Amino acid sequence: MSARPPKPPRQERWDLRMETPLAVASLAYLAGYAVRVLGHHDLPQGWLDLCLAVTLASWAVFVADYAVRLRLSGLRPLRFVRTHLLDTVVLCLPLLRPVRMVSMYDRVQRRRDKPRLTLHARVMVYAGLTVSLLGFAGALTVYHFEYDAPGATILTFGDSVWWTCATLATVGYGDVVPVTRMGRVTAVGLMACGLALLGAVTGSFSSWLIQAFTREDEKEDVKRPPGDFPGAS
Repeated sequence: MSARPPKPPRQERWDLRMETPLAVASLAYLAGYAVRVLGHHDLPQGWLDLCLAVTLASWAVFVADYAVRLRLSGLRPLRFVRTHLLDTVVLCLPLLRPVRMVSMYDRVQRRRDKPRLTLHARVMVYAGLTVSLLGFAGALTVYHFEYDAPGATILTFGDSVWWTCATLATVGYGDVVPVTRMGRVTAVGLMACGLALLGAVTGSFSSWLIQAFTREDEKEDVKRPPGDFPGAS
């Protein structure tokens, strides 16, 4: 696998400048989509159209940012997609953009010379944010396609949230299940993300425990007098 080329200075400045606007746009995207899905029975058509406009406008911001970064990178489109695969995924799923706010926090702490989150804490924070965003987005998507489908068992948003939690936790009670094609595609994605995130958190926590115990053992070895080791005569 080829190494990712360093960013040109102009692209770095653009990324820093757009970090906050993109985070705001992603929250607007999530809010517009959520209000449109949850309020389709109660809200007037004008409000629903406004929510759709907010959602499309927010997504247009991501498209424009992606196009600008592609131009500033100086790479061919296919190479840019290969080396910025996560950015391409975020372009298709703008709901994941708020996860980038963790990296914003990290940079602010570094600039002010404040203690930063450890690597293990960052992994857990990223995983927690991602689970929350994926869970909420997945619940909205499944509810949107399932509530009026023939033979559906997911009839309320509460049912959808319960099903999403069980799926992300890889429990799968089976009391409510998606019956539409889009609902099942969403289920496959949530299962894969649940397994990956659970493995990331478990691995990071296990690594932290091993390092903590190793440091304690090293401290005890330093404090123990020479020759005073277990099993020594």
